Amino acid sequence: MGVSRVSEEKAHAITAEELRVGDRIALGAHTLVEDEVIDFARRWDPQRFHTDPEAAGRGHHGGLFASGIHTLAVLQRLCVESFYSRWSVIAGRGFDKVRFTAPVRPGDTLTGSVIIGDVSLDDSRGRVRLEMEMHRTDATTVLTAELVVFVWRRGLQAAMRDDPVATPPLG
Repeated sequence: MGVSRVSEEKAHAITAEELRVGDRIALGAHTLVEDEVIDFARRWDPQRFHTDPEAAGRGHHGGLFASGIHTLAVLQRLCVESFYSRWSVIAGRGFDKVRFTAPVRPGDTLTGSVIIGDVSLDDSRGRVRLEMEMHRTDATTVLTAELVVFVWRRGLQAAMRDDPVATPPLG
């Protein structure tokens, strides 16, 4: 019986020891369309400047723009696709210094980069601080943030996955 593709990917996931401070990771790209902006906002941030193009056009920002929470969701998806899916991630600890620096409008394509700012190791995991930036294709920065994630150390991810009681606390 062969090893499944998922098992192979997990077996070769990048561990905390392999991460290097200063490395920059390029993110993919995502273009927001008006229906997506409105649908997300109706469900999660139902303010008129996110859900009603006419009202938004009369408002302070001069038009419809995406919720900051939507922008964070796009960032998360791009991170998963670009690198989290290859890392041995335990969980995120939290965002710090989140700043929405410019509106994101329908038709904008978002991309960005992540810099590994710090890696500190304990017996079972690494605490990894990521410095994140997203921008539109015109190079206007729309979001900056720091995020801390926990990543397994080499050899421990399989043991912890097999024994969920042994999983260390996130604190």
